[in-house]
Amino acid sequence: MAYPQLDLTQVEGPKATIQTNFGNIEVQLFPKQAPKSVENFVGLAKKGYYDGIIFHRVIPDFMIQGGDPTGTGMGGESLWGKPFEDEFSPEVFNLRGALSMANAGPNTNGSQFFIVQKPQLDAGMDEQMRQAGYPEEIVTAYGNGGTPWLDFRHTVFGAVVTGMDIVDQIAATPTGAQDKPAKDVVITTITITD
Repeated sequence: MAYPQLDLTQVEGPKATIQTNFGNIEVQLFPKQAPKSVENFVGLAKKGYYDGIIFHRVIPDFMIQGGDPTGTGMGGESLWGKPFEDEFSPEVFNLRGALSMANAGPNTNGSQFFIVQKPQLDAGMDEQMRQAGYPEEIVTAYGNGGTPWLDFRHTVFGAVVTGMDIVDQIAATPTGAQDKPAKDVVITTITITD
């Protein structure tokens, strides 16, 4: 089995550059593992849907979340104007740097996404993953951080190639109520290269 996150240079498919007021985050998308999520993200990005939207929820040692035009975490819709189903592949995981769909429960994907920022695994998680039957290569990769408890709950459809330092800076920004950054973290635009 191929695990694209273990060697992003070998992955075919579009890349997205998420331009923010903190700097750029380049992401490799995974159309083979999550075709509908990638189509949704690419389609919305090309329409300018994400332009000017903030990262409305930022939790250090966890993740940064954006993609809601209302900036509340309650809004946003998919390319098709209705929620779409989860796409769970045994080849991709919520490793540090994963780009995943945010949702409100099973099969409720819209426009919101998050990037996993968690830089280290909680003690004992590696043993739990082995007991759960995780491949050894993935357990090892989780040694660099990630959120395995989100696997098969949130669709992983990409991974950061460059700009994890920007993700870390955003994650460290001071926040107020509901984990919203005190100073807006803005997505200027998202450009897609095929």
